[in-house]
Amino acid sequence: MDKLSFFHKGTLSICSSLDIDTMLEDCLGFLKSFMPLNGIIFNIYNPDLKAIECIGAKADIPVHIPKKPIYLSKEGIAFIESDLDNLRKVDDFTTYGPTSKTVARALKLPQASGYIRHLTIQKEIVGVVIIFAAGKKKLGKEHGRLLSLLNDPFAIALSNILRYRELKKLRDLLNDDNRYLYQELRKISGEEIIGKDSGLKEVMTMAYQVAPLNSKVLLLGETGVGKEVVANAIHYSSPRRNKPFIKVNCGAISDALIDSELFGHEKGSFTGAVSMKRGKFERARGGTIFLDEIGEMPLTLQKRLLRVLQTGELERVGGMEPIKVDARVIAATNRNLEELVKKGEFREDLWYRLNVFPITIPPLRQRKNDIPELIRFFIDKKVVELNLSMVPDIDPAAFHRIKEYQWPGNVRELENTVERELIRCLAEKKQTLCFSDYGSVTPVPKTEATIPDTITAGTTQPPPAFLDDAIRHHITATLEKTGGKIQGDDGAANVLGLHPSTLRHKLRKLGIPFGRKV
Repeated sequence: MDKLSFFHKGTLSICSSLDIDTMLEDCLGFLKSFMPLNGIIFNIYNPDLKAIECIGAKADIPVHIPKKPIYLSKEGIAFIESDLDNLRKVDDFTTYGPTSKTVARALKLPQASGYIRHLTIQKEIVGVVIIFAAGKKKLGKEHGRLLSLLNDPFAIALSNILRYRELKKLRDLLNDDNRYLYQELRKISGEEIIGKDSGLKEVMTMAYQVAPLNSKVLLLGETGVGKEVVANAIHYSSPRRNKPFIKVNCGAISDALIDSELFGHEKGSFTGAVSMKRGKFERARGGTIFLDEIGEMPLTLQKRLLRVLQTGELERVGGMEPIKVDARVIAATNRNLEELVKKGEFREDLWYRLNVFPITIPPLRQRKNDIPELIRFFIDKKVVELNLSMVPDIDPAAFHRIKEYQWPGNVRELENTVERELIRCLAEKKQTLCFSDYGSVTPVPKTEATIPDTITAGTTQPPPAFLDDAIRHHITATLEKTGGKIQGDDGAANVLGLHPSTLRHKLRKLGIPFGRKV
């Protein structure tokens, strides 16, 4: 065989696999056709450890492959770090130099001869390949010349194997970190459900019923009731618990970007798309995607989402090839989707697709017995977040005042209230939380004096047909009666039984002008 054919076929055998055992077996089989070989070994020198590491070996005679580094003597280190020829002929490994003797002893190599070839890429040594045959002086100069032809393939193969081994190690570390983070996230958001044995008992019963299945879940309830917490519980109680849990707030992403965020885009599909991007559905492969505020999703996007739910496939923006979707869908909204369907603001067919297993989460005012436990939970949580040195007590009278309040912002408002009280407690150097802001908030008596004239029982004008219109009408009439005043005993917030900040939020949401805008 001529040198070119030898180099070509030798390169194919050396580069046959990234698995070092498979590669060495193919390579040894090829070389044995041209020389009386019994084995081949890949070693690398670790300068930090001052030791030789055996990467792999294949032989048809017994050879021991040490799992630990082969530490060298001072003479061996000086020998291996000196300028040596790239190719060295060895008549007997057990007597050739301090390094060869140490390695031969560690490998339990019988009396053997062969060649040692330094492998270099761009004048940098990546390792050593050793070929050997049992007995003294078994290989000649012609065998050395053939081995020299394969220096570059050997060097590239060893470099690729080392990189592959490092990538595999990093992948294993990443998977281990992911498992740890999933467990930590589960502790934070999947297990701490206050009221699961009382106010949320029915909700959690339904959540655990549907968790083992792949059925779609629709979480309903007012803002701040804890829909995301229930979604976490469903995911982390399901067989998908070790896969991604991707959360998307459909109301927080602009209409122009939400298509790309959910389904991804191809490079060059629009101005600024400088690279391909995977969407949330692709990132949730094998796991769960939580579509929060689904009622805020634009109609144009609802059509694409419906197709994904129907076919189990999606197409990236600017893409042509369908991509399989394997993600469980949990949706949530604080809006009445049936009313939105009647108004034409939400697709009826999409609502039917999502409304497979609806779970309604009760507002905080309907489970006030959970409030004391929630307050203690948030105190412990915020003490850590605010780095406080002490945990303040709660004024026993505060619980009565807090329970009298209607909590329109639900659990989220309660959490913010606890944080605000802790900040005040720290600033005023108090040791007791009093929640004094809620002392003047009393339940609004249901009399005609506090109800706008236009929607009392005696009016001749029919009430608005839709809930948002009725709320807007009621708040506007109340503002007119209070002269636009929001805060204080005679303000609209007190009349409506709301916290002033909550009322301002509702005014902005409903588009009702107030304050300087009036």
